[in-house]
Amino acid sequence: MKLYGFFRSSASYRARIALNLKGLDYEQVSIRLAKGEQYQQEFSAISPQNLVPVLEHDGLRLYQSPAIIEYLEEVYPDPPLLPKDPAGRARARSLALISACEIHPLNNTRVLNYLSETLNLSEERKTQWYHHWITIGFGALEKRLGEKETGKFCHGDTPGIADICLVPQVANANRFKVNLSAFPTILRINDRCLTLEPFRKAMPANQPDAE
Repeated sequence: MKLYGFFRSSASYRARIALNLKGLDYEQVSIRLAKGEQYQQEFSAISPQNLVPVLEHDGLRLYQSPAIIEYLEEVYPDPPLLPKDPAGRARARSLALISACEIHPLNNTRVLNYLSETLNLSEERKTQWYHHWITIGFGALEKRLGEKETGKFCHGDTPGIADICLVPQVANANRFKVNLSAFPTILRINDRCLTLEPFRKAMPANQPDAE
């Protein structure tokens, strides 16, 4: 099993957490996004979108972190990353997608580079953009986490897909110095996750390509 990723990539971070929670061994191949390696011909042949992560397994190439997580769940069902009941699965997925689809795409490297390099936004304005979308997304997620199904983690008392997507987004928010004091449930769950070895092992600072 081979994972193409980058230590600071949120999507790669999600894939690493999922692989670690499943207890799977994998080789990491670093694609240094900050140096534009995702656009080199060799990686373009692997990833048509020039994005990480890409997971290679049993002759397959798998793309997009939510799809990779779902694949791992189906091929390696234990321990589960999704609830057993349809309603619970839908809730867990919807919580995960707030981080993965509502927040992250607006604040990823490609978007931030476009804001500064093409639209000529200052660093201050770019930071305002980042803080705005984190605050909007986490505000909605914090409300959802007030539901009775929330436990020690986003859904119940075991970590799953929603936590996998949340933790990298909190790390990004901290990196960009977003004030998260208005989101106590998010902070509580994030802190709980980081007591677990699979989450700690996946942290950007603990990767072989960390700069």
